[in-house]
Amino acid sequence: MFLREQQQVFWSAIRSGASTVIAAELIGAGQSQGRTWMRQRGGMVPAYLLRDVSSRFLSPWERMMITAALRQGTSIRAIAKMLGRAPSTISREIQRGRSGGRPYDARIAQHRTEVRRARPEPSKLVLDPILRGWVQDGLDRKWSPMQISRKLVREFPADERMRVSHEAIYRSIYVQARGTLKRDVQARLRTGRTLRKPRQRVGSDARSVNRIREMITISERPAEIEDRAVPGHWEGDLIIGKDNGSQIGTLVERSTRFTMLLHLPMDRRPETVAQAMIAKIRTLPKQLIRSITWDQGIEMAAHHSITVATDVDIYFADPHSPWQRGSNENTNGLLRQYFPKGTDLAVHTEADLDTVAAELNGRPRQTLDWDSPAEALTRLLSEPQQGGVATTR
Repeated sequence: MFLREQQQVFWSAIRSGASTVIAAELIGAGQSQGRTWMRQRGGMVPAYLLRDVSSRFLSPWERMMITAALRQGTSIRAIAKMLGRAPSTISREIQRGRSGGRPYDARIAQHRTEVRRARPEPSKLVLDPILRGWVQDGLDRKWSPMQISRKLVREFPADERMRVSHEAIYRSIYVQARGTLKRDVQARLRTGRTLRKPRQRVGSDARSVNRIREMITISERPAEIEDRAVPGHWEGDLIIGKDNGSQIGTLVERSTRFTMLLHLPMDRRPETVAQAMIAKIRTLPKQLIRSITWDQGIEMAAHHSITVATDVDIYFADPHSPWQRGSNENTNGLLRQYFPKGTDLAVHTEADLDTVAAELNGRPRQTLDWDSPAEALTRLLSEPQQGGVATTR
């Protein structure tokens, strides 16, 4: 049995990024105990460990004092006076802490208390089928719990019943009831995880860098692009399929996070990528395509032909610097929900890509104050003179 304080140390270590093995070792627990806690709790800190314990409840230290005093033959009244508690409180505690005719044991008593305290009340999602249905619909549309929570506030501003925190949604998926929401997490959470894990620092891009002739580096990019105040500046890259044999091009607009996908089923030769990009660019109003920032992949060796055909400036990020295309990197992570690593991306038609892009552009985003990229883009197109947007270049 492990006391509350020990469990708090374990979960604090997990939240800080420690492995299950290391977190268990910190409290003298075995690896199997740590794995059991992670499995039972879905990788989430038990709610009762996050709550402050009222001083009206006996502490583990007080229970240890009761054990020691009873062994010395101290009376209940004397123990109560020593701890500043009512004799009836001590008497009830001793009765609850006995097991199988054995004398009072502080560890058994503390464990039983924590088990009782850990029993969860029915969640709001269990009790309200309308709210649960709305949340389930959002998960089916591959929205994150945070997106669902914020969108509920936007959709039902005056209805306090239609409120649920993203943590409550995660808890319903990973921990509670295991049936409150459909627990097919690979189909409903973009991470595909069955346990919640703390954020890990993302490593740098390990791909080899190919120098491209006459490229313009990101250091020469105008300052207006950096602050995202002027729309029409995009970031791009490829996501690669199984055995490095297939690919999809991705373009993300920096101010609205609107996404377009390039159909590249056969190859990623520079000429192929250039043709696909030119065709996609020509579907946009001129005010919405001013520049593209790409990494230094050799697929962009024909960048001059893109600029000549579309009058769009192309800039190249520094090697091993994915944060310089942060919107695109984040979007590529979201797209892996639809196009998992290790799969053949050539099987997807252009219509498939358009469907995925439409679904992604329909998700509410925190960075857009919970508008979706499609809503943000529509607003831009309906107010062309605002935010520095001009109708011609």
